[in-house]
Amino acid sequence: MPTRRQFIQSLPVTGAAFAVAGSAVMEGCSPAGDTVAQQPPLEGHFHPKGKAPSQFTIDILEQAGKTLPFGDKRDFEEKDKGFIAPMKDLKIMADAGHVAWDMERFEFFNEQEEFDSIHPSLTRQSKLNMNYGLYEVIPGIYQVRGFDLSDISFVRGKTGWIVIDPLVSAEVVRAAWKLFQENVGEGLPVSAVIYSHSHGDHWGGVRGILDEKDLEDGKIEVIAPREFMEHTISENVYAGNAMNRRLFFQYGLLLPAGPHGYAGQGLGQGVSAGAVGLIAPTRIVEDAIEEFEVDGVRMIFQNTPRTEAPSEMNTYIPDMKALWMAENVTSTLHNIYTLRGAAVRDPLRWSKYISEALFKFGLEAEVMFASHHWPRWGNDRVQEVLRGQRDLYAHMNNQVLHYANQGVTINQIHNVYGLPQSLLDKWFCRGYHGSPEHNSRGVIQRYLGFWDCNPATLIPLSPGDSAPLYVEMMGGADKILSKGRELHGEGKYLHAQEILNKLVQAEPDNQAGKDLLADVFEQLGYQQENPGLRNSYLAAAYELRSGIPQGPMPDTASADVIRAMSTELFLNFLGIKMDSRKAEGLRFTINLITPDNGEKFLIEMENAALTNIEGYLADNPDLTLTINRSDLVHTMAGTKPLEEQIADGTATFEGDVSILGQLAATMVEFDPRFEIMPGTHPKHTEVEKHNPYEAVVGKPIAE
Repeated sequence: MPTRRQFIQSLPVTGAAFAVAGSAVMEGCSPAGDTVAQQPPLEGHFHPKGKAPSQFTIDILEQAGKTLPFGDKRDFEEKDKGFIAPMKDLKIMADAGHVAWDMERFEFFNEQEEFDSIHPSLTRQSKLNMNYGLYEVIPGIYQVRGFDLSDISFVRGKTGWIVIDPLVSAEVVRAAWKLFQENVGEGLPVSAVIYSHSHGDHWGGVRGILDEKDLEDGKIEVIAPREFMEHTISENVYAGNAMNRRLFFQYGLLLPAGPHGYAGQGLGQGVSAGAVGLIAPTRIVEDAIEEFEVDGVRMIFQNTPRTEAPSEMNTYIPDMKALWMAENVTSTLHNIYTLRGAAVRDPLRWSKYISEALFKFGLEAEVMFASHHWPRWGNDRVQEVLRGQRDLYAHMNNQVLHYANQGVTINQIHNVYGLPQSLLDKWFCRGYHGSPEHNSRGVIQRYLGFWDCNPATLIPLSPGDSAPLYVEMMGGADKILSKGRELHGEGKYLHAQEILNKLVQAEPDNQAGKDLLADVFEQLGYQQENPGLRNSYLAAAYELRSGIPQGPMPDTASADVIRAMSTELFLNFLGIKMDSRKAEGLRFTINLITPDNGEKFLIEMENAALTNIEGYLADNPDLTLTINRSDLVHTMAGTKPLEEQIADGTATFEGDVSILGQLAATMVEFDPRFEIMPGTHPKHTEVEKHNPYEAVVGKPIAE
């Protein structure tokens, strides 16, 4: 019998825009050799070492299908409601010449009802996400869906169209705007833009409909929740390199779409790969509840910080009885802990904000729409979804802590916690972005941290240091491989990964071990309902088989994003980029003055730490640097080194300018393809030299 975890599997760009073509995926693949698991390569699989789902996996998926509420077909009815026009072009081209959006690669979902390598619940969700066109929510509110991970919405204002959440990239927004104007738009212009929250799939395409000239007369407002800019920039910068690398796993960037690879992202089919831009808000919603007119439309904004995003807001349009729930309520369990890496979210606060929206707006709302998926119509349905999602996050918070208070640890909770059947029976509470497994661990991380209170895990050896001991005590690689094959053959994949991971950690060049672990990961990936879990297993299998490809990388560092960084964020990031081992013994003080905006910063290097504080200047600095913020942004973006700005008089200094060279010598380039699975990094590969955030590489505060 499969365990509960095995068959109840997996009961959210951020600002990145990316796509990997099928040909790029195969670049650098190892040749097909003898397969460790004694299975022939699978015809039609994207990888020459790929395997078919085992009978154990097929049985688990069939059993899972029997537990799902397929009799509830309301999502399909709601998904189709209000359909106006399809998008005829399945591919949307980027200005740079590549494909920004490719819906054609998901056509396999229209050609087959079931797949033995995709969880039936995920199959259903991905079929729902095949909506691709223009829809009416109610008269005066429209959405274009299926052009990106998120939806773009249009609300009729007095003089034009209020745009809510302009997707990830400009090209798909332009295509959505064109489709909208051809069928509904009446030739009216954009009259306002609303960013519901700080994630990149809700603002990155704004330049597809606006530029700064549109804002000059003050008639067009760009509205956002409080602390929007701070969190938009910081979440993508401080750990940005690590997040971008981890995206390869959560979003399956190396996996071609297909039954054995990428099968949709749950929130939508994927993320567009066009030009990411950012126009700073002109109006911030500061109060917890704030009401004002936007182009003649009365709107009530509800700030909901530290829920799905650190800066987020819901919006109620009372005269239309339309409730916009941003990304706080969509057709999925969302992430408490997100696999790409981010601050752990607060499920109790999240639940309470949904409850507030229910009782402030939801008791009268007749339609509810959001930045992903499809609307809900009728007050009964609106309340049903709001109450279910409220209880979803409350249950997760409360029951996980209930177990934690009885001694269940972060390393046990995912095998103990489960959602109640009443929530599992609601499609909109199932785990298409978050999963009960990784979210339950996130709740404990939020309240209690990483430690399970066993002193043996308090200062653990690194995996690469501890694994050789395990391998030795288990009798060596051959015995582990033999037992691994046996466990694989019995369908005990979680047990198999436990020992094979030790072998691979101890012997990164053991390709037989890596291939067998890849076979195990592949079966576990097929079994997942949650796309992030599926993608992570399958991405790890790919890299174990073929290594880390050297194709295009996700990039959250567009020129607009860099320009939007505050000076303090930029200086903070320099402290992160600095290798403190190279700064031992350095001691200096810099005053930085930017006259055009009145900023001043005291920057100190001491104790191998680079710190800054705004609003202060040292009395006797080693160096004073004066440059307008409007000029400093060119250095931040890497388009004009600071030494050139000093040479041409744009920047001036007093004191020891050689300090900038000392600072430069401490800065490093982050490897955007750092190794996750052992033995997968290409040998003798040079790291890319250019990084837009690199302020100093042999030059004073320059590229």
